[in-house]
Amino acid sequence: MLVGIPKEIKDQEYRVGLTPAGVRALCAAGHRVIVQTNAGARIRLADSAYLHAGAAIVNSAAEVYAADMVVKVKEIQPSEWNLLRDGQILFTYLHLAPEPTLTRALLDRGVIGVAYETVSDPNGGLPLLIPMSIIAGRLSIQMGAWALQMASGGNGTLLGGAPGVAPGKVLILGGGTVGTHAAKIAVGMGGDVTILDVNPGRLRYLDDLFGFQLKTGYSDAHTIETLAAQADMVVGGILVPGKLAPKIVTRKTIASMHPGSVFVDVAIDQGGCSETSRPTTHSNPTYVEEGVVHYCVGNMPGAVARTSTLALTQVTLPYTLQLANQGMGALRDNAGLRNGLQIYRGRLTYQNVANDLGLPYTPAQTVLGIH
Repeated sequence: MLVGIPKEIKDQEYRVGLTPAGVRALCAAGHRVIVQTNAGARIRLADSAYLHAGAAIVNSAAEVYAADMVVKVKEIQPSEWNLLRDGQILFTYLHLAPEPTLTRALLDRGVIGVAYETVSDPNGGLPLLIPMSIIAGRLSIQMGAWALQMASGGNGTLLGGAPGVAPGKVLILGGGTVGTHAAKIAVGMGGDVTILDVNPGRLRYLDDLFGFQLKTGYSDAHTIETLAAQADMVVGGILVPGKLAPKIVTRKTIASMHPGSVFVDVAIDQGGCSETSRPTTHSNPTYVEEGVVHYCVGNMPGAVARTSTLALTQVTLPYTLQLANQGMGALRDNAGLRNGLQIYRGRLTYQNVANDLGLPYTPAQTVLGIH
């Protein structure tokens, strides 16, 4: 199979879909790989390293998109839509639920879209989402602490406080991967940290993990409203796989927060978990709504693109190899990989996306001929 690796073009996105090590593995398996020039240059993955691993370097995105399978990181941008073709495999993050226009473009182009974010493991985990969720969770506190600084529009609170001065209060919504790693950094910075979740078992786990360093609570509307009004920083780490994030933070709740406090919405890739959230970019990461600084960057891990690329490609490579080796057979044989199939040649094959967008749904088993 011919596998193409384009240069990412989303704002300040320097991750790349495959490292030279991944190229070497694909070439060793008998495949050909083409990489767009300078795809990994900003993160010290030079064209020469890709050449040494066996790839061909091409100048244009059009040449890359001539491949049988395109492996990348972020969702396809509008200028790339017309480069797609019928029957081509697109293996990347898709995040279709909040993007009806992108979804229609992919349906119209007839691609086979396999989304990193819904590929599952035998235990129901999301192995291709977890590394980026870890990084985004850790970054959420780093970016939130930056946004709290006066020069960033914040209220001038230092999370760790100072001798004789109380630490900043951090409220984390969701105790999954994002929330857990946000808590690790917030606790490490000396913050006064509370995490809310609806799963009592998860709250017990977090209590055992952090002990007295962390407060836990059940997530309901009253508790969110009460604690957000006291917080210097609120982090939204809510996830429903492949589905729009629920709006658990109301505009009223945001308006009740201290002026210059910060809301970091890690769920923004799936539409955001606050009524006041809208996507921002690394070039222009924040805005103020109801007196609160909002950080809603849709590709947060791109801020640390080298670390993110290495973490992501470690987990995507086995699936990339399986798709390259078997084509549609990989989706038939591997139920977890099949859970990533969201678009198949004009049909929407992921029910959560179909429900959110009000579009017809066709089961993946049907389009793949599995009986």
